[in-house]
Amino acid sequence: MPEEISSDKIQHLLGHWIEHNQSHNESFEQWAGRLREAGYMEVADVILQASRKMEECSSLLEKAKDLL
Repeated sequence: MPEEISSDKIQHLLGHWIEHNQSHNESFEQWAGRLREAGYMEVADVILQASRKMEECSSLLEKAKDLL
């Protein structure tokens, strides 16, 4: 039997994914700072780019949540 998809379930999943992304983002930014201090400037820059993409992803998940 297929799982029922409810608005509450979707809200829960979206909230979880957004929180998960925020946790990763904090880690990305911390590591980018450490890498910069260690002289890995280009690596840090790419990680910060990934962080911005993660923020874009979270923004789209927030939009989906608002549509509910």
